[in-house]
Amino acid sequence: MTDTTAAADPVAVPAQAGRGTAQPRPQAHPGDAADPPRGPSRAAPGSPVDGRPPAGPASPGGPGGPGGFTGRERLGLLLLLGTQFMLAVDFSILNVALPSIGSGVGISEGNLQWIVTAFALPSAGFTLLFARVADIAGRRRMFLAGLALLIVASLVGGLATTPAVLLVARVGQGMAAAIATPAALSLLVTMFPEGPARRRALGLNGALLPAGFTVGALIGGLLTEFLSWRWSFLLNVPIAVAILVTAPRVVPGGRGERGGRLDVPGALTVTAGLVAFIYGISTGGEDGWSRPVVWITIVLGAALLVAFWRIEATSSHPLASLSVLRRRTVAGANAGGFVIFAMGSSLVFLLTLYLQQLLGYSALTTGLIFGLPGAAAFAAGLVAPRILSRISPPTALVAALLLQGSSAAALALVDLDRSSLTLVLIASVVGFFGHALGIVGYLVTGTTGLPDDEQGLATGLATMTQQVALTVGIPVVSAIVNAVVTADGTGSPGTAADGAMLDGIRIALCADGAATVAAGLVVAVVLLGRTARSAAGVGAGAGAGADSPV
Repeated sequence: MTDTTAAADPVAVPAQAGRGTAQPRPQAHPGDAADPPRGPSRAAPGSPVDGRPPAGPASPGGPGGPGGFTGRERLGLLLLLGTQFMLAVDFSILNVALPSIGSGVGISEGNLQWIVTAFALPSAGFTLLFARVADIAGRRRMFLAGLALLIVASLVGGLATTPAVLLVARVGQGMAAAIATPAALSLLVTMFPEGPARRRALGLNGALLPAGFTVGALIGGLLTEFLSWRWSFLLNVPIAVAILVTAPRVVPGGRGERGGRLDVPGALTVTAGLVAFIYGISTGGEDGWSRPVVWITIVLGAALLVAFWRIEATSSHPLASLSVLRRRTVAGANAGGFVIFAMGSSLVFLLTLYLQQLLGYSALTTGLIFGLPGAAAFAAGLVAPRILSRISPPTALVAALLLQGSSAAALALVDLDRSSLTLVLIASVVGFFGHALGIVGYLVTGTTGLPDDEQGLATGLATMTQQVALTVGIPVVSAIVNAVVTADGTGSPGTAADGAMLDGIRIALCADGAATVAAGLVVAVVLLGRTARSAAGVGAGAGAGADSPV
């Protein structure tokens, strides 16, 4: 889960913050018009229609059998996962270091959110665009370009002495994340064919993301307490340099599309739409939802995204193919992934608020408390491939949403007594386990059955889902807490004010849990219900596929 262990203020929230040889083209989805399923053989156990992970041949990942990796693949995997882990650690470190950064460069407490927003706008708004650019220009080339930009931006941020320079550095880091993250995930997916090896790689990715957030909270607390906030930026530099130097030797290049063209109108509308929408949500969470600019930018963003959809429907070279966007697995997986990240980051924010402001723990102690659930998330990522060998990825996604939602609902029973820490630890372990399993489930579901030339779009959508969700979730639950505290009217510190905040946190946790469980039920209907009906239909000789367009 995204860690937000900065000292949180419920009113002014510092939110958020292949191998070298060509792989055979995967089979088209059973529901594709170009390749309709014919006869019962398509519903054999382990087929996509059957809904269970394909047994498949052993991946060419070395002598270790299915899911094994060669030495070169291991090193390439280490570099790609290391990049994702580094960005997750960086996100969490900066959340913890926000107050120190603000005092160091002269940013007032009321404007600290701009340190987060300056990163969030480009990282979420430009992700889909750069995912498409990577398809055209080459994924490894864009991955290396993103790392180079991250090095420069981190150096500038670590040496900044004024607010303007620091915010420019944060924009640069956000752009670097938008370039490198989808390219890294696309390289990770296309390095291995569908089957055990890919599921294992994505399982490791699912383990390292929440682990990175947890480790980042610990490191952030240590850096701000014993060294300097500047190391929250500078720590990226040697790691990124090492990956930048080594990656060209071990990460497969992947040629760009010959004659590929960029859909400029689509790129402009989706980027502007995402930036406007995220700006409106972020501003509403920080400055209140009654300001006209909040709703103007949200409506403008939504209108631009509708225009983007219409443009893509008629474009001869779309930025995002509607045939991919309409797939039930792609749409359902990203919907589930959105809730996993949005409600997961919100859950950690609410727990941080509870542990620091109501129970009085320091940021460092709070980070240590999150160590146990973080370890559970890491374990979930490691065992996820085994789980996915027994149940289908959509089933794992649904189970993860129900686990995470149940955890949030259980946490609504916390009290002002520190004895509630036992409940926090137990419920958080369950929730973090579900969160990590959900990350793997939605990535595998959303990228399975697509040919390599569509993986850039699929992984770009997955990355965009993650970035937008991390931006949207916290302002919403923060608004719930603020509304309860304001309605109570006890603004001065004391037992009454703590009680009002506790009520707000409890209500927000209930809303978080209810939304997550509801999303799990919807995803179950969209993915599992369709899969079951399709399997039955094919078994009877029908031609419906499990992954037909919506």
